Amino acid sequence: MKKLLLLFTTLFFVCAYSIASLPFNNNLSEKEIALLNEGNVLVRNIDYASKMCLESENEGAQRIISDIKKLKPSYLAEVIQIRPYKGNEDLPERLEDTLMNISNYVGIQYYSERAEAWYDLYEAAEILSDSMREDGITRDIKADLTMEPFGVINTTIEMTTHSDYIYYISTNENTLSYFDKFKCVKPQKMKSAILLFRDGDNWILYGAGGVNAIKIIFFEKRIETSFINRIKTFCNFIFDKI
Repeated sequence: MKKLLLLFTTLFFVCAYSIASLPFNNNLSEKEIALLNEGNVLVRNIDYASKMCLESENEGAQRIISDIKKLKPSYLAEVIQIRPYKGNEDLPERLEDTLMNISNYVGIQYYSERAEAWYDLYEAAEILSDSMREDGITRDIKADLTMEPFGVINTTIEMTTHSDYIYYISTNENTLSYFDKFKCVKPQKMKSAILLFRDGDNWILYGAGGVNAIKIIFFEKRIETSFINRIKTFCNFIFDKI
């Protein structure tokens, strides 16, 4: 009996230590923590910024939390993975190269649950401008990304390569319409962000995508699925590529 009690006590403290040692808050369940510790990609549909699980003093983490909270999304998803630092020392360079290869976005495959078929996530991707800021670490890119059922998305991309983190965020600059039937997203109300930073012996890969969209009766669930599944598809593609 004493041995059994000792075993349960040890397991409890091991689990507690695992949760406490990671840069996440209590919005993550023990099951989700276990999945992350096993190296799996965790996807969370959370709807509201208050349910975000990231909690870290890292400057990049503070930026992504702030950017998503300012968006006040009505639809929101997180995509997270933990990777060991050892053996992945070049992960920042791999991530930057993958994110900046925007022409490859066209090859991303997206599965439509409603149609039960595969489609290109982006039908076209055209870079309009690409410039480096005076700080030498931040690139500003303007691109036209074509994504059905929303058509051409005039997109601004901000890419920061800092010594402590890599941070990518894209924002729509035009109004988006659903199959040209009705307007559903105003300018600067859709954001997709990916963050990489080191936390002790681990790399933390954290993606967050949100939309502050007009909720329309009878189409709300369909629009939510269209946005969130596409955000998850993009993050998973990037994580797989690196």
